[in-house]
Amino acid sequence: MPLPPVAACSPVELEARLRLHRLPDIGPKGFDLLLEAFGSAAAALDAPATQWRALGRSPASITARHSAEAYAGAAAAMAWLERPGQHLLMWDAPTYPGLLAELCDAPPLLFIAGDPMILEQPQLAIVGSRRASRPALDTAAAFSRQLAQAGFVITSGLALGVDGAAHQAAMDAGGRTIGVLGTGLQKLYPQRHHALAQAMAERGSAVVSEFPLDAGPVAANFPRRNRIISGLSLGVLVVEASLASGSLITARLAAEQGREVYAIPGSIYHPGARGCHQLIRDGAMLVESIEQILESLRGWQNLPSAAPEPVVHPLLGLLLAAPHTTEALALASGQALPQVLATLTELELDGRVCSDAGRWFARPG
Repeated sequence: MPLPPVAACSPVELEARLRLHRLPDIGPKGFDLLLEAFGSAAAALDAPATQWRALGRSPASITARHSAEAYAGAAAAMAWLERPGQHLLMWDAPTYPGLLAELCDAPPLLFIAGDPMILEQPQLAIVGSRRASRPALDTAAAFSRQLAQAGFVITSGLALGVDGAAHQAAMDAGGRTIGVLGTGLQKLYPQRHHALAQAMAERGSAVVSEFPLDAGPVAANFPRRNRIISGLSLGVLVVEASLASGSLITARLAAEQGREVYAIPGSIYHPGARGCHQLIRDGAMLVESIEQILESLRGWQNLPSAAPEPVVHPLLGLLLAAPHTTEALALASGQALPQVLATLTELELDGRVCSDAGRWFARPG
């Protein structure tokens, strides 16, 4: 449970919190326990080992309290914070995101590169496969672009595949996006998204992490960061996911946190659609357009006012909602099949649609 809001930390307390945060076997609940027991991180670090043992702290954390590594890591973090656009948000700060603060294991510290203020704005998470199909990437981009234009911040994990497509489309649409890392900000993974992360930090968006700046990629930390993706957001949209995808972890956490869960269906023959189909069977909302998402969120307070939707071709509008076969487009639009084929050819030449496995998809633009 987060502590009540307090004034900004003194340099001594800030250094102590950064040192405490680096200790092994602490975690959010252990951090909270120690601050509640001793009143501050500085007092906790100065307390005798017997009191730490009485609180159930591990020998490793007790031994590491005064290690050279803990002091050096804290000093490096304080130096990092002196640079423009680099911030630390603590869970007892008044500006800590309200939705995230509801979690019993809310991160006590969040390192932020970019604009920390957008963490309090209404967010929707878009997640999916790292090895996403081309149609899934286009669908993720289309939903991200439209939701960003409607005023939502798009939150995801900066992974390859769907995550990256969602982040990029939000920025291309002039919107904002938040990337939540499973590593420290100075050890960004995957490195292929270094330029994307830098652009996000420099153009009004943000990259955040609960891990120390120099924390490298550890497999267990990626599922752990997923609770932050869902915790910051009003809902989580899963675009494409296998049954083994980490996106299903994010969706499960979202449901446990009381967030909305949305899933886009796919072909019964595509393994990447099975995770979404399982989510739908488990109660996730099947969505084909952002209007369905917006309608489900109508009861939430402080939602952004949707921007006017640009006028689009009727066939393109149908494809932005969901992929269609040519015959399905003719049926849904009421147009003759030859007319639909001619229009699709024009849209394909303009780079606005593409076809795959007999279905047509809208391309991000």
